[in-house]
Amino acid sequence: MAGFRDYYICGFVILAFSTGCAMSSASSKTVKGAYWPSWAVNFPPSAIDTTLFTHIYYAFLAPNSATFKFDVSDSSTARSLLNFTSTLHSKNPPVKTLFSVGGAGEGHALFSRMAATAASRKSFIDSSIEVARKFGFDGVDLDWEFPQTPKEMDDYGYLLEEWRAEVEKEAKATGRPPLLLSAAVYFSIDFFLSNVRRSYPVGPVSKNLDWINVMCYDYHGSWDTSKTGAHAALFDPSSNISTSYGLGSWIKAGFPRSKLIMGLPLYGRTWKLKDPNSNGIGAPGVGVGPGNGEMAYSHVERFNVENNATVVFDLTTVSTYSYSGTSWIGYDDVRSTSVKITYAQLLRLRGYFFWAVNSDYNWKISKQASKLWVRR
Repeated sequence: MAGFRDYYICGFVILAFSTGCAMSSASSKTVKGAYWPSWAVNFPPSAIDTTLFTHIYYAFLAPNSATFKFDVSDSSTARSLLNFTSTLHSKNPPVKTLFSVGGAGEGHALFSRMAATAASRKSFIDSSIEVARKFGFDGVDLDWEFPQTPKEMDDYGYLLEEWRAEVEKEAKATGRPPLLLSAAVYFSIDFFLSNVRRSYPVGPVSKNLDWINVMCYDYHGSWDTSKTGAHAALFDPSSNISTSYGLGSWIKAGFPRSKLIMGLPLYGRTWKLKDPNSNGIGAPGVGVGPGNGEMAYSHVERFNVENNATVVFDLTTVSTYSYSGTSWIGYDDVRSTSVKITYAQLLRLRGYFFWAVNSDYNWKISKQASKLWVRR
C-alpha cells in the first residue's frame, strides 16, 4: 500500500501539533519493556534477546493473603528469582529487572485488603523491598487489576506515597540507587465502562511511580463472543474503547508523558464466525475460536500458514485480522505495531512494553519496534 506510511505519519503530525507535541520521543531514558511469564518453562530467561529490551518484568509474585508479606522460602521460587536476575544482568547487553506483583489471575480482593490500612501496607512495602534487594532486582511493578471503588483508588494513592517514601529511605540508608517503582494500569485513567465510576489518583501516581505500563489491549475478547473485535485497536470510530482514547485520557488528566509506557500485545483474540462469508471486524460470532479464545502471535503466524488464512490489515483501527473458514483472529503484526510505535513517539511517550516476551515469532515484532524507537 504505497500511501499507507505517509498517510498515517501525516495524520499523526497533525495530531501531535494540535496537542502541543514535538516529533521526538520523551527526554527521559527510553523504556523498551516486556513481561516474562514465570510459567514459560520452554522459554527460560536465557532465551531473551536483550539487545531488543531495556527492562524485563518477572511475572508474577503475590504476597501472602494474611500477612501481605512475600513467602519466597520455597526453593524452586527462590531459584527462579535468582536465575532470572543473574541471567539478565549478565547478558550483553544487560537489562533492568523488576518483579511484578499480582497479575490478572490474582484478582483485586487481596490488594483491596492489603491497601486498606497503614499497617498492612507497611507489611507489604517492607517485604517487597526486602525481596527485591535479596534477589538482585532493580525494582518492583504493581499489577493490581483493578481497584474497584473510589475508596480503593484512595488507598492505591496512599500505598504509592508510602512505598516511595520507604524506597527513598532504604536507598539513603544503604547508599544504593533507589528501587524502580512502576505499575500496570487500565488503558484509561477512568473506568468509564463500569457501573462504579472511579479514576486513578493522578497526583500520587505521577509523583511516586517512575512510570506506568498502560495495558492497551483486551478491549474485546471471549467475554463477548457475539461479534469480532480489534482487541488492541489504536482507533475506534464508534467508541472510546481504543488506545488513542486511553492514552489521551491519561495525558488530558495531567499525567506526565515521560512516565507513560504504551502496552502492546504479542497475542491475538479469537472468535468462531457465525457465517464464514461475513468476516470483518464486528462480524457476528457464535463462540471462541482457535486456542480457546487466545493465541500467541507465534501461533497465529503458524495458523495462518497452515490454514491458508486470509490476512487483512484494517486501516481504520490500525490492527490486523485473519480468517479461515469460521475461525477469526484479531491481533497486531509488524505493520500495525510499527504504526503504534510511530504514534507513541509523536505523543512523546517514554516507551512501550509487550505482553509477553515469549509469544513473538522469531523476534519479528520486537525487532521492528526496537529499531523504530528513536532514543533522544
